[in-house]
Amino acid sequence: MSVYVVAMYLVVRIYNGWKNGYIRVFNIIFAQAVGAIITNMGAYVMIILLTKHLENALPLMLMTVVQIIFSIPWAWACNKIYLRAYPPRRVLMVYGDRPAASLIRKIANRTDRFTVSGLVSIDEGINRVIEMIPQYEGVVICDICAKSRNDILKYCYDQNIRTYVSPKISDIIIRSSESQHMFDTPMLMARNEGLTIESKVMKRLLDIIISLILLIITSPIMLLVAIAIKLEDHGSVFYKQERFTYGRKSFYIYKFRSMKENAEQDGKERLSQKDDDRITKVGHFIRATRLDEIPQFFNILKGDMSLVGPRPERPAIAAKYEEAIPEFAYRLKVKAGLTGYAQVYGKYNTTAYDKLKLDLMYIQNYRISLDIEILMKTIQVIFTSDAAEGVEDGFEDALKSSN
Repeated sequence: MSVYVVAMYLVVRIYNGWKNGYIRVFNIIFAQAVGAIITNMGAYVMIILLTKHLENALPLMLMTVVQIIFSIPWAWACNKIYLRAYPPRRVLMVYGDRPAASLIRKIANRTDRFTVSGLVSIDEGINRVIEMIPQYEGVVICDICAKSRNDILKYCYDQNIRTYVSPKISDIIIRSSESQHMFDTPMLMARNEGLTIESKVMKRLLDIIISLILLIITSPIMLLVAIAIKLEDHGSVFYKQERFTYGRKSFYIYKFRSMKENAEQDGKERLSQKDDDRITKVGHFIRATRLDEIPQFFNILKGDMSLVGPRPERPAIAAKYEEAIPEFAYRLKVKAGLTGYAQVYGKYNTTAYDKLKLDLMYIQNYRISLDIEILMKTIQVIFTSDAAEGVEDGFEDALKSSN
């Protein structure tokens, strides 16, 4: 029982199932449900190994259903209690030259946590900003110059005012650095080398084992998807596309075809958009369920990709991103991945700059347990419809949507 309770706690924790008030009620219930299913499946396997024969799974199945049903009132009640104890904070948003409209929209979707009650441009002067801060319960600092940001952070620290900071690239690099105590002056060391040899070996072994297992499990699904694509328009089942991976090496990624044949016959490379008429009926389904990604397990076995890593970009689109954001090439310090930190915590239409920051958080804080955590969280992403949402109509990539 003790082992079961600990296992349940740890699995649900991966999905943030204990963070009442931090994530929405639906996500809490979903996390509890997935945690119960995975833990009880593991418990059933352990029971079989201990008894050395198949046991009746009905009691565990009934227990799982009861746990899921119980999680609904539990999540709702805990969320109500949390919001009563910690009502939404009235925050002041300080912005600079970089457009902040996107961040304002995102915060506006979490009125249970924040209320943007004031906006001020850093161009109005640091004195004006500091004069306004005491009127609010928190400060959101957007991408502003380092000196102004430091002044605001120090003032808020002195006055015990909570701050929320949109990090810069340098912040993410420094955050993963190690403390050095060679003398009496504090020093931080950032290795900036990507993954260690040991991490690369372990990561490769994990890729081979899991991709082989998943290819065997999903082979019947692959057959059904292939038949459905062929029956709809009699076109090709698969398509390949050039992408970039570790060290800017190019390779061809494989997917089930989800768009009409010759979808880019005009020669213009672009991301899929909302209500894109190039996507077929079968394509809408396999994109929403991520079934179009299954053939990439062959890329993983070949060593072109990893299970977890930054999503590989097309050369032409990557060139656009790097022209606007030179640091975008930093993502190529590791192999491209089928899923990744930016896929779990972002969306398909997340801006290129935010994707870069999310991917750097993964690279700079890499550990094998992080790969396992992301793989488990990917299950949750599959059932989140807006995670596969295309870029806004009229945008060819994720750069312009950052405004």
